Amino acid sequence: MPRYKDEPVAVRVYTVCDESKYLIVRNVPSLGCGEELKRLFESYGPVEECKPMDAEDCEPYTDVFFIKFSQVSNARFSKRKLDESVFLGNRIQVTYAPQFETLSDTKEKLEVRRREVLSRINSTSARKESTQAKNSLSHKRGHGHASQGSSTTDMVYDHVSSNKDYFPSASMNATVNLVRDKLDKIESSSKGSDNSMASKKPKVDARRRI
Repeated sequence: MPRYKDEPVAVRVYTVCDESKYLIVRNVPSLGCGEELKRLFESYGPVEECKPMDAEDCEPYTDVFFIKFSQVSNARFSKRKLDESVFLGNRIQVTYAPQFETLSDTKEKLEVRRREVLSRINSTSARKESTQAKNSLSHKRGHGHASQGSSTTDMVYDHVSSNKDYFPSASMNATVNLVRDKLDKIESSSKGSDNSMASKKPKVDARRRI
């Protein structure tokens, strides 16, 4: 509840026992509008009973009505929507009336709430399981793609510079360097032979032809 000036915050404890399919509606205009009030509440669920309560104290020119719903859920929904709403110019107050419940009504109310809580728990656990299954499946797919990509990259051989070591072992790097040196020598010798052959002048055949 809101805080006024320096007063402490008001706290109200709520339990399922406070709910009921019996409602009391106060501050209803004394205009003989019982049918209109019943139709208003019937828009939120079946209403079994709607009658004025003459024994209840009320403000002048207002009436108090007693309303009984078939289901607690309908009464809960109507109270949430119609409490402090305006009806024929008056702001009505809707409250639960569990004092009119019988023992069977209370048992039914608690059983309905128990089933609602269990269904919520089951739906939440089912959502968690489906989410975990989706995450595990996506993880497996991502791992498969990653392994496939790594095998593909292993098959691709890029150009390796001569001054870079690609192996963790020093002996393997030394072997690679030795092979590189031999290849460089072979390449240089082949270039030298090509140059020498290009530098030689072709011989002129000076023999007389008959």
